[in-house]
Formats: sequence, structure tokens, C-alpha cells
Amino acid sequence: MTERHVRILGTRGVPAAHGGFETFAEHLAPYLVERGWRVTVYCQEDGTGPVFEDEWRGVRRVRMPVATVGAVGTVVFDWKSTLHAAGEKGLVVTLGYNTAVFCALYRLKGLKNVINMDGIEWRRQKWGTVAKTWFWLNDWAGCWLGNHLVADHPEIARHLATRVRADKITMIPYGSDRVDDADAGLIAPYGLQPGGYAILIARAEPENSILEVVRAWSRKPRGRKLVVLGKYEAGHAYQRAVQAAASDEVLFPGAIYDKSVVQSLRFHALFYVHGHRVGGTNPSLVEALGAGNPVLAHNNPFNRWVAGEGARYFSDEDECAELLDRLLTDQAELARMQTASRARHAEAFTWEKVLGEYERLLMRWV
Repeated sequence: MTERHVRILGTRGVPAAHGGFETFAEHLAPYLVERGWRVTVYCQEDGTGPVFEDEWRGVRRVRMPVATVGAVGTVVFDWKSTLHAAGEKGLVVTLGYNTAVFCALYRLKGLKNVINMDGIEWRRQKWGTVAKTWFWLNDWAGCWLGNHLVADHPEIARHLATRVRADKITMIPYGSDRVDDADAGLIAPYGLQPGGYAILIARAEPENSILEVVRAWSRKPRGRKLVVLGKYEAGHAYQRAVQAAASDEVLFPGAIYDKSVVQSLRFHALFYVHGHRVGGTNPSLVEALGAGNPVLAHNNPFNRWVAGEGARYFSDEDECAELLDRLLTDQAELARMQTASRARHAEAFTWEKVLGEYERLLMRWV
């Protein structure tokens, strides 16, 4: 029997500390180990020194020090990881296509590579021309060089199908845990009480509609807080504009990395606001569904497929303000939306379902 060995690249490593792909790898790697796979995850370390290895929950971690910080450091790490992985046997799973040109090395070595193509990064407003060009080229490279592609959303699958044949693509969304309880004491330091606020969790970029949501909330006294999680800096023009538009009922607690605190803030919120306009299956939106949050989201095909018909959708600031007026005064509507969020999560986004679909796909490529 062929050994089932899979190498996971494209993340900062496990356990997760940075984002959606890391959280996904944190769930997928031990899941596969429990089912008899040998799993290697490449992990980025800050600093200098030799590559070293250790084990975490039965997962082999190849830990690579990188002295360069920021985006350039990520590219260096991806290249070093690719070189190392290309020197071993086994299936490769690449999470993200940002350095997909490096995957040519797997083709040369005859190694099978399944790529999760993530969102359409080159469409994001925050990137300049050089970065957009780089992402666009790597989007194409990933399509050509990957043996098989994973799309995390039907719209991403349709996008990829304009570049490769449809049978080269499998749609598997992101997953999250179901959350049925969270420590209310963790939100008290922020002056919050359960049900006394709505929450928005997003990078402070124009494509996430944060300015429109903050303006809509701040049009009148609401009697509740809007909690906006994320990093805000005075030197960033858009972030400065968001804070300037906020009434005293908008709270900016900063970027919070403690998972238990974020979970409590989300779980005890009256509802969740999601302004993302581009991307595939957004992890934060899936996590809101898992926490049973009623969802108010920007009206686009990405959000509509994820949150389903039980959510409410806005297209602009005025429509957002109208829906806020309604939701903040209609407990029955919020109860219906909460039930719909729970049902949508159970239908499509449990880890059991998502990880099982990944294993079935990977078995085809061992």
C-alpha cells in the first residue's frame, strides 16, 4: 500500500496564530494524522539559524528561520519551503497561490500538488499595480501548475473554470466550530454586556465597507455599541477616515489575537456585520454562522452563498442604515436570523464535513 504522506505549505505554520489558512491547517493536519496519514507542515520562524524539526499533535513540523520581515520574508519562506518539499516524496498541498510560480519545481520533480486557490487577490483595492500584477500572474501560474485546484466558493470555482477545465476543480469551503457558549466575563473589560452591541471583524480596507457601516451606525443614537475589531493606525488615510466618522457608540478595541476573547465578543453580540465585497468563503463570516450570529452582510454573490437566505443584505450606506434601524428594534427578526445561521453552518461549514471532503480529494492524488 502506498504511504499516505502529505506536506502542507503556504501557511505560517501550526498551531494557528495568524489567519484563516493557519486555522484550517491546524484542523486538517491532526485530522489526517488520526486517520493514518503522515503529515508535514512547514512553519515560518523569525530570525536566523538552521532548519529544524519537531512534532506537534503527531504532525511533523519543519521549522524554517527567515530573517526578512513582511511580504518579502513570506516569499523567501515559500521558496525555502518549496525547495525542501521538492526534495521529498509525497503529496503536496499548497494553501494559496501567492507564490504559485514556485510550484513549477514540483512539476519538474514529478510530484503531485493540490492547490487551494483562495480568493481573487489581484482584485483587492488595497494592492498597488506591482502587487496586483504579481498576484494576477500567480493566479494563472497556480491554475497551470497545480495538478488539481480547490475553490473555497462556487464563485471562485466559476472564476477558475475560465482558465482550466472544470474537472480540474473541486469546491470545498472553509469550516468552523459550532460555538454554543462563551465566557461573558471576557467581554466585560471592554465595557460590554451580552446583547448590548453588534460586531464587525475585518481588516480596515475600503473593500470591506467599514466606512459605510460606521457612518450608517453613527447617523443617530443607537443605544448600543458597534464593536469594530482590527488594527487602526493614524498614518493610514482610510483607517483615519473610519475613526473620524464614528460616533461615541462605535468602539475600536484594536486587533485582538486571543481566540477565546474574540470568540466571546462574537458569541455575545446582538448580530454580526460583514462588509466584505470580494473574496471566496470568508473565515470570519463562517465563524459568525458557527456562533449563531444573525448576519447583516454586503450584498454580493460571495456573501449570499455563504450566509444564505436567512441573512440580511445591504448594497450601500443608506440601505445599511435602514437595516440597522430594523434589526436594532426587532428581536423576533434577529431570532429568525440566528436560527438560519445555525442551520446554514450545519448544512455546509462544519469541520467534520469540510475535512472529510478534503481527505476524499487527497486520497485520489496519493
